[in-house]
Amino acid sequence: MNRIYFDNAATTPLDQDVLDVMLPFMTEKFGNPSSIYSYGRESRLAIENARKSVAKILNAHPGEIFFTSGGTESSNTAINAAIHNLGCRHIISSEIEHHATLHSVEHLHVRDNIKLSFVKLLPNGHVDMEHLRELLATSKERCLVTLMHANNEIGNLLDLHAVGNLCKEFDAIFHSDTVQTVGHYPFDLRNTPVHFINGAGHKFHGPKGVGILYINENVKITPFIQGGSQERNMRAGTENLYGIVGFARALELATTHHEEHKAYINGLRMYMAEKLKAEIPGVDFNGDLYGRSLYTVLNVGFPKTEKSEMLLFNLDINGICASGGSACTSGADAGSHVIRAISSNPNMIAVRFSFSKNNTKEEVDQVVAKLKEII
Repeated sequence: MNRIYFDNAATTPLDQDVLDVMLPFMTEKFGNPSSIYSYGRESRLAIENARKSVAKILNAHPGEIFFTSGGTESSNTAINAAIHNLGCRHIISSEIEHHATLHSVEHLHVRDNIKLSFVKLLPNGHVDMEHLRELLATSKERCLVTLMHANNEIGNLLDLHAVGNLCKEFDAIFHSDTVQTVGHYPFDLRNTPVHFINGAGHKFHGPKGVGILYINENVKITPFIQGGSQERNMRAGTENLYGIVGFARALELATTHHEEHKAYINGLRMYMAEKLKAEIPGVDFNGDLYGRSLYTVLNVGFPKTEKSEMLLFNLDINGICASGGSACTSGADAGSHVIRAISSNPNMIAVRFSFSKNNTKEEVDQVVAKLKEII
């Protein structure tokens, strides 16, 4: 059976070009970057060149880029640092954050008695900026605002500059989970009012198990993981050498082809949305599909019937990969916390389709035909 992979917001296949640059560091260039002899110096140079490449693409200083194991570690580091190093005693977040953020802030709220507020959401899933201003203005303690740049389930995009400027006005620390947007959108971090952002290589055809944390040069924090002096004393543990090299190469490729891929992928997304509307009665879309929205994600609401309740299962049987929300909870029966937060309609089944440069219109046609048949 030919499988159709429409779950690229969960992970993407590794580019051959990325694998090619990683392979030498898995074999003959295997030195520990902390070693002082030639093997180690070779590895150290590869890491620092990767850091410079990533920093240049994001318009940051190389000293602001730290390599981690991925988005979850990066978010945890930033959120904990804001509380333990930067004097924040009030966290403002939203109910539709990724669990890497949501569970972190809830943990700090329970364990350390940190005040936790959730900003209201508009009916289309966007953050209510007036309520955010109100929360910041009335807070007696210094705030950490942690709001994701693009929602991984419904695709809504946050205005980073608007939120960042609001945080600046009230002397708040701003962390944005940018896992869905690093590698998909251009960044200009020198001119973006944000203290922390993060990225994960596997979201843009890079390797799994490697990510970045951007820490603004004006912010001073202590390590989240204790141990050796790697990553300039900020992230202990022997570096994921080939992962770091792969991350940088994947980001270079994504940046070079950004405009072309964005136009192509968004074309697929909107083509599928229009076909679904034409072919399946009662279909709706979650999030701000026709507004400020991630070009890779289409979250579809299907009318709830006996057949549609088994939709993901039936798609899987037919070789079609999609998810019922976040990939990290796609095996759970609890459903999507994001959809629950923005929709009170119990008669809709939400399915997320997410696309990459490797998908085709022919695949969209096949999936829509199969959906019509199943439903």
